Amino acid sequence: MKRDWFSNIRGDVLAGIVVALALIPEAIAFSIIAGVDPMVGLYASFCIAVIIAFIGGRPGMISAATGAMALLMVPLVKDYGVQYLLAATVLTGIIQLIFGIFKVAKIMKFIPRAVMIGFVNALAILIFMAQVPHFVGISTLTYVFVGVTLLIVYVLPRFFKAIPAPLIALVVLTAAAIWGGMDLRTVGDLGQITQSLPAFLIPDIPLNLETLQIIFPYSIALAIVGLLESLLTSSIVDDMTNTNSNKNKEARGQGIANIVTGFFGGMAGCAMIGQSVINIKSGGRGRLSSLVAGVFLMFLILVLGGLVVQIPMPVLVGIMIMVAIGTFDWSSFSYLRKAPKTDALVMLITVIVVVATHDLSKGVISGVILSAIFFVAKISRLEVRKRQASGDLVFDVKGQLFFASAEGFIKSFDFTVSDQQIVIDFSNAHIWDDSGVGAVDRVVIKYRENNNEVTVKGLDASSKKIIDRLAVYHDANAQLKAH
Repeated sequence: MKRDWFSNIRGDVLAGIVVALALIPEAIAFSIIAGVDPMVGLYASFCIAVIIAFIGGRPGMISAATGAMALLMVPLVKDYGVQYLLAATVLTGIIQLIFGIFKVAKIMKFIPRAVMIGFVNALAILIFMAQVPHFVGISTLTYVFVGVTLLIVYVLPRFFKAIPAPLIALVVLTAAAIWGGMDLRTVGDLGQITQSLPAFLIPDIPLNLETLQIIFPYSIALAIVGLLESLLTSSIVDDMTNTNSNKNKEARGQGIANIVTGFFGGMAGCAMIGQSVINIKSGGRGRLSSLVAGVFLMFLILVLGGLVVQIPMPVLVGIMIMVAIGTFDWSSFSYLRKAPKTDALVMLITVIVVVATHDLSKGVISGVILSAIFFVAKISRLEVRKRQASGDLVFDVKGQLFFASAEGFIKSFDFTVSDQQIVIDFSNAHIWDDSGVGAVDRVVIKYRENNNEVTVKGLDASSKKIIDRLAVYHDANAQLKAH
């Protein structure tokens, strides 16, 4: 407990301040995407960051309002309004809490490494693409500020590490822009900031079955996308810090955070890989960094709201470009050359789908399904060899017999033989499902029809069990003998 909170106080505080400054424009931008007032995103970021600091399962990870979640909210807000969004946020939290209780984090083991690499790279590309409208084709001065910001964040740490370089860039360049009266786009251009604390409220909606039917599809989608992004981000932070996290606790924490957020006027959120990377790169490691990020965010809104709106967007763009560069897995170019072609294709498809749809869940699901198809194709290669042994015609089966290999198994036999002793040896094979049992049944039926005597041997315990339970042969003259 003490290690999570107080082992890195200075690093966590400074990193939390940097994260808070970077959260403001993103929270406002995500609110605009969702079609709600900027304060809905800012309140969500404050509530979620603070709550997750105490009950999350991954210290040092930042959770707040996110773009992936905002995109899912658009139709709900457009058709029914913000009150229904707040109710959907509460229900999202309840669903996530249930998922956490039932240990849904186990699904992480079904996500292949190729999908993880694709997810990270796609996210880096999306982070960079989101910055393009804020600096391309605006003005020469904008390019200069982005360039100077990148120069500071990359060069300064070589000489001075006491204060995070992104924080120095923010303070120095904001001061220069204000005092120099420079014509640059600012955070204030994204939307209005109201200098007030969030207040408890119950969503103003009818509490009936019709309302549930409206919000449930959105809530289940938000819950799944939020947990998927949070658990993947948690794994990435695990790798960056060489530490472990409690994924089920994180799922429960995300649920509780969203329930509370919905009652305080915020939209649903989840872990943010971009902000989490900023936090880690700035020296944040513990829960204190997440708490400071949330508290300092609200401090900025309440006390320094007038100053915050004057932060130049090119400075924040420069910091986010640094995040995109740091997030991208540059070793994936050599991975494409060295990895099996199927894994390389899975990674590329994951990236393409995420970038094309701006939906992380669709990319990950596409990658997982493609990986599953390739895996099934790989293990469905089953070999049947024919040989003579002591007057018997023996078929040695090698491989996995299941739905994908059943047809090939049947085609491997010559059913023209008659009046022979036939042995089908499964010593080097395993039968997995009803399709496999059905294939064995069909082979035995066909041989029995030509007056052959068939014996199945070499079945391991689980294969014999499924054969005994599902095989259709019970006729006394044509009984499947399993030894």
